[in-house]
Amino acid sequence: MTDSLEGAGDGTRAVRAGLPEPVKYEPTLPGPVFAAHFHLPGEPTGPYTYGRDENPTWTHLERAIGDLEAPGRDGVETLVFASGMAAVSAVLFSQLRAGDTVVLPSDGYQALPLVRAQLETYGIEVRTAPTGGDAQLKVLDGAKLLWLETPSNPGLDVCDVRRLVETAHARGCVVAVDNTLATPLGQRPLDLGADFSVASGTKQLTGHGDILLGYVAGGDASSMASVRRWRKIAGAIPGPMEAWLAHRSLATLQLRVDRQNANALALAEALRDRPEEIEVRYPGLPGDPSYKIAAQQMRRYGCVVSFSLPTRARADRFLHALRLVDEATSFGGVRSTAERRGRWGGDAVPEGFIRFSAGAEDPEDLVADVLRALDESAE
Repeated sequence: MTDSLEGAGDGTRAVRAGLPEPVKYEPTLPGPVFAAHFHLPGEPTGPYTYGRDENPTWTHLERAIGDLEAPGRDGVETLVFASGMAAVSAVLFSQLRAGDTVVLPSDGYQALPLVRAQLETYGIEVRTAPTGGDAQLKVLDGAKLLWLETPSNPGLDVCDVRRLVETAHARGCVVAVDNTLATPLGQRPLDLGADFSVASGTKQLTGHGDILLGYVAGGDASSMASVRRWRKIAGAIPGPMEAWLAHRSLATLQLRVDRQNANALALAEALRDRPEEIEVRYPGLPGDPSYKIAAQQMRRYGCVVSFSLPTRARADRFLHALRLVDEATSFGGVRSTAERRGRWGGDAVPEGFIRFSAGAEDPEDLVADVLRALDESAE
């Protein structure tokens, strides 16, 4: 495949990614194709046969994400799913069999404990270790698959992907990286040697909090065929409208990511400089425990800042006092959101732990709103 965007910057690539060859009088991004079936005379040898298997709208989106995850690389395939968890499940359940061992992060996404329980019912051994300090290396022996989440959600620890991949491959273990928080503009796991890059497109990739989507990108044809087969069996496919909206949203990805990352850093710096100790975490903040490794493998550090207030009551007062920030779960939207993460009960975080997702507001307004809310909630 010839990369028509060879040498292009992130903004140019995001704007042009996945677009078909221009056709006179046709839209530059074709509209969504709503079809359960396609005209199919004779043998089923064409690219589109049935709507659970393929759709032209998915194809454009998959090519676009591939352009961002692995620009210029031949042989990388991308598959889109109905949600991030559908993508996660497709990799884990297509690659693992009874008797296999998988290593998961103990501090990863909240749904991973549910995944662990399901894997164990199928006779798969699950080991866990924290993301920070590359601790998963200690439990890697004999594993078939290593699952990394870096930066971790919600703690924002970072592991050395290249080091973990090299060690895992030397032991015959494949590696999948959850790239949701970083986005392809912040980190490219396949370039760091990973076998799979997996993400929720619900969050910063699409950025408006109105689409559920996921994807898997990988370079091994056999492994990706297994993931595709799982998608067919489970039927975990995105609707054409969601896929089209996601592709449309990619055009502003670089603009959104750069603004949100800048806002996250400005907020982290302001929180760090407060007299009270609130345990600020942000991988792009010099002095953060994750900064050294993040600076080696990430080009952008994400839109999420975490910090801890002394009590649950203080955290609730802070959230209530915010004026420019929505109290909501998820992250990555153009409107800032925040929540007391402990309210879900699935993360090993203090009761006053805040996960804050910086949006695209003016940085001065956003920081001022947060500092004002902190002052008011302390009274």
